[in-house]
Amino acid sequence: MNKDPSPQTFPPHLVWLLVGLTLGWGINWPIMKAVLFEMAPLHFRTLCLLSGAAGLFAIARMSGLPIRVPKGQWPQTIAIALVNTMAWNIFAVYGVQMMASGRAAILGYTMPVWSVIIATWLLKEPFTKRRALGCVLGGAGLLLLLGEEIQAVGRSPLGALLMTGAAVSWAVGTIMMKRWPVSLPVSAFTAWQLLISGPPILLLALAFENGTFNPFALTLWPMLGVFYNLFFVFIFCYWAWTKIALVASVGVSSLSVMMTPVVGVFSGMLLLGETPQWQDYAALVLVVTALATVLMPARPTSP
Repeated sequence: MNKDPSPQTFPPHLVWLLVGLTLGWGINWPIMKAVLFEMAPLHFRTLCLLSGAAGLFAIARMSGLPIRVPKGQWPQTIAIALVNTMAWNIFAVYGVQMMASGRAAILGYTMPVWSVIIATWLLKEPFTKRRALGCVLGGAGLLLLLGEEIQAVGRSPLGALLMTGAAVSWAVGTIMMKRWPVSLPVSAFTAWQLLISGPPILLLALAFENGTFNPFALTLWPMLGVFYNLFFVFIFCYWAWTKIALVASVGVSSLSVMMTPVVGVFSGMLLLGETPQWQDYAALVLVVTALATVLMPARPTSP
């Protein structure tokens, strides 16, 4: 697939793509929680996954790009989809129901802590000082939030554990994309990820939930939230992340999205009236500093 152009800093030509992705995903945390007040979690995710897949396949076809999975590459295509997309969506959609949307976003975006460690082991990516610092800062934010959630719940912190599980599955899926690349354009590959993940979640929705797949049955704001997911999050944002993940190294791409929970926390405050605690602000400082470790250009070495 694509070789890593820079092992320690983010590719400059993808910065604006990252900005759109960060805003799109960050704002979606409170939007998603608002939708879940009226729509069953797995029904919501099924609709998003299948609609997003249809949209991306249509874009790929209209662009004249191939959409057929190459012979012999079905096993990794399916495995990546189940870990990277299906597991993340199941864990995240339940986790965000059980805790403040901003805090859920921060826990979900501790993914870099896991991905950098695994990439160093499996992909032999260099464990640089920058990445080590990013891991330490991100891990500190995770421990701060997880500890607070344990105190708040007073028993098994299921929401925090679900969001941590989402982060780990996302990290492993990102590693798998680099370890076992699929020879497809980004739009087609992303479409297959969504399409493969949809049917299993659909079966779970039909078996364990009661609800509707019809967004027009919802009140205005949840309905608009569904369409925001259908046309922006599950088409542009998923495509943008896959593009970044395939072009940049795992460590750099993973650390680069850590600004997303910053948007998530303050979007939750504005849209849902959530009140961030001091732990949230402290964790955000740690996350933003971790982000700087990969976005700031490296100093040129002296000749």
